[in-house]
Amino acid sequence: MVLGNGKSKAMLTEHLTAALAFCGIDSIDIYMDEIEVPILDGGSKQWVELFKKAGIEKHFFEKPEYYTVSEPVYYLNGKTSLVILPSDELYISYSVNYDHPDLTQKWVAYDSKNQKEIIEARTFGFYKDLKKFQMLGFAQGVTLENTLGLDGDGYTSELKSENEPIKHKILDLIGDLYLTGVNPLNLKCQILVKEAGHAVHVKVAKILKEKLIKL
Repeated sequence: MVLGNGKSKAMLTEHLTAALAFCGIDSIDIYMDEIEVPILDGGSKQWVELFKKAGIEKHFFEKPEYYTVSEPVYYLNGKTSLVILPSDELYISYSVNYDHPDLTQKWVAYDSKNQKEIIEARTFGFYKDLKKFQMLGFAQGVTLENTLGLDGDGYTSELKSENEPIKHKILDLIGDLYLTGVNPLNLKCQILVKEAGHAVHVKVAKILKEKLIKL
């Protein structure tokens, strides 16, 4: 994901913003001397650890603010869909269908029990495409440790948890929806996603921002 305008831009912000969501941080000053946010471990785990080590200011007299949607939010385009419905609690389901035997028509749901696995889930991509992206100046911080390569029928390194790539899609979604200005983990909504990506996440975040109501 790329944020900014013609003069100032920041790339690969979603892992950082997801960490802000998981840490409950709603205000922060960030100074960068490079356009690309450091990839670190490929997920949000190291960002979360760094924020906790630095210390997070909490206002204990303030109760968490929860939000829902005033009406269902839909994005439907061919095989891609992203639907957000009002609910009594947060529920996220993400479905993928990649040209890889382990990621064909599979889905993962988010809940408090697998939150740690989602936070540490690494970014991924087809290993055969890595050199092409790096020749174009992208993915400069990618290594076989911080990025999960899809290689033939397997992976370039051992999975941290079952369905790690799909869990990373949920991580990306949380980071992208943080752009609404509301912590997506404080949404009382059902979020159902099928074969989407950053562009769709951001389009829906813009729609969602106008449909949010405070509970």
